[in-house]
Amino acid sequence: MSNVRILEMLDRAHQGPICTSKEWSTRVIPKTVAAKIKEHGLTGACDRENPVNQDDALADKFFRAGFELALEMGFLCLETERIIRATEDEIRDAMRTGPDELILGTGRDRVVFRHRALEDPFPPVVCASLGIVISEELWVPLMTAIVNQKEIDVFEGGSLRTVLGHPVLGGTPYETLVGRYEVELKKQVLWRAGRPGMATDDIISSTGVFGQMGGFGVTDGLDPARSIAIILLPDEMCTNYASFHKIIQATSSGSVKRLGFQSMIGGYSGPAEGVVLTQIAGFLLQFVVHQADFASINAMDVRYSGNCGRDAMWALNMMSQALGRNTHLLKNFVPNQVAGPCTEMLLYESAVAMVTMAASGAEFTIQPRSGGGRFENHLTPLECKFCGEVFKAAAGMTRQQANDIAKVLIPKYEDQHPNPPKGKSVQECYDLKTWQPIPEWRDMYLKVKGELVDLGVPLS
Repeated sequence: MSNVRILEMLDRAHQGPICTSKEWSTRVIPKTVAAKIKEHGLTGACDRENPVNQDDALADKFFRAGFELALEMGFLCLETERIIRATEDEIRDAMRTGPDELILGTGRDRVVFRHRALEDPFPPVVCASLGIVISEELWVPLMTAIVNQKEIDVFEGGSLRTVLGHPVLGGTPYETLVGRYEVELKKQVLWRAGRPGMATDDIISSTGVFGQMGGFGVTDGLDPARSIAIILLPDEMCTNYASFHKIIQATSSGSVKRLGFQSMIGGYSGPAEGVVLTQIAGFLLQFVVHQADFASINAMDVRYSGNCGRDAMWALNMMSQALGRNTHLLKNFVPNQVAGPCTEMLLYESAVAMVTMAASGAEFTIQPRSGGGRFENHLTPLECKFCGEVFKAAAGMTRQQANDIAKVLIPKYEDQHPNPPKGKSVQECYDLKTWQPIPEWRDMYLKVKGELVDLGVPLS
């Protein structure tokens, strides 16, 4: 990792073409993406009846269009309102030199994170859980129960709203303190679970600069040698000073760096086809501008604030296939389920995401976002285990098999997307003394798992 390259990108952030953030989001992105869709004949390519693409030539066409979009657009730096552009040589060099394999964790908790081809039998990596808000008194026991699931490889954990009972206020020193506090709790969890060498995914309670400064790469903080630095970009095709602050600290600490941003179907990028192009372009640029070790691909549907429906699943699978066929770079994807725990819908949403993305070559997932992350304590170990089981079991399945499964399962829940079931909190669907699910939740899990087995998913 080169600080010389960071300085070069910072110089471009101060010397590049001027563009206001409003113009960038409301004119430049929509206009440029729409033109690229038309130029490459991709209008209407989204096949809602077949969420998993089977056409390699189409995936390659999307990659070419996304590559061109990366060249034409670059990233906008929000503070300077200047565009950071990359050259074709720089993008191709990043594609050539970016890692195709990382080792995460140490000792018995060591896991190999390797580029996967489409339909690859090599097992993908499972990180749990997403940053759903968990109350302080439940955080350590609940996270311990999640880390105890053998299917989980990397620990991110829930988000804390309070520090020793005090609310965490954004942009204040509370954020720095919650970064440190989360570290102490994570250490307790790994010790209790007997997994001291497990890799962790940075500070999720405060994903800005302050949280990272408080707990990452500092004395007795998270060890950069086995912790992933999270750098979440502020918006589509944008970067900012905070991202560069985090990149510099992570680079200086020798940490693995994970970057990413969301694109919204129905947002700046337009339809599902536009989201695929924006995500491919942004994915490539993150390896040039920020020297990512791996990056996320993410599509969200504004109609229900999730991504387990037809359009978003098609988009996620297409971008994974396009990048997997044309680069060796490492990808993370984030399922955004909208149903809550103790509902069959949550399991069906998770199954569709895990089966299809495993077949489409995804290497890493952070999951689950039970209830869309809207409700405190709406997260249980059982859906974490289920996601991990299905993602790993589906490795090696064909895209046709995955598509057939999606076509059976999506109709079971898609009508509920506008008003998904909230489900139950962990206090309602788990025995907090034994950390076992109540019979109702366990029976749902066994029922849906049995359905997946009948559909051909090789679950034990």
